[in-house]
Amino acid sequence: MKTLTKEMQAAITPKMALDLLKEGNKRFINNMKVNRNLLQQANETSDGQHPFAVILSCIDSRTSAELIFDQGLGDIFSVRIAGNIINEDILGSMEFGCKVAGSKIIVVLGHSKCGAVKGACDHVEMGNLTALLSKLQPAVYDEKTVTDNRNSGNEEFVEKVAAINVRRTVQAIMQRSPILKEMIESGAIGIVGGHHDISTGEVIFYEDTLM
Repeated sequence: MKTLTKEMQAAITPKMALDLLKEGNKRFINNMKVNRNLLQQANETSDGQHPFAVILSCIDSRTSAELIFDQGLGDIFSVRIAGNIINEDILGSMEFGCKVAGSKIIVVLGHSKCGAVKGACDHVEMGNLTALLSKLQPAVYDEKTVTDNRNSGNEEFVEKVAAINVRRTVQAIMQRSPILKEMIESGAIGIVGGHHDISTGEVIFYEDTLM
């Protein structure tokens, strides 16, 4: 697998970028990962990087974007934070990745059995985690279909809240970053939400969030 160059990155469209991620995830779940010389890629990217995607995912140890999308060094910007939430620093990182470094798509990736989402469902308060989980609370309150057992013990509730959180984050990126919004609306980059099943490794993209 070739290391991405500036010319190769420039030729990738947002749709092509999404297809590259879908193909990589298929390889991952079929245990058919591409044979890469990572040391060579480290050397080839030492003077510059040209990733084609920015992926916001959770810190969960089972949700490594490079692994589940079968990507190598220099292929993606990986932004990781519990609950795949955003703040000014993350938005700034995304703006750098797309506007300055040339990435073509932003992916907001939630996952099954997310501990941060469970914590928000249980209204956990603990040190600095309290402020982080508060950013997930709107998704908890937005989930109206489950009326009983609205806590981490209800797997259906947790998964629904996780999906809402991803969709809210996609919208929040558009609302809070004029730079990224303009790039998305002009077609320079794309944005999409998705869900990673930690049991199977499969990533399902939410087509209704694709822009």
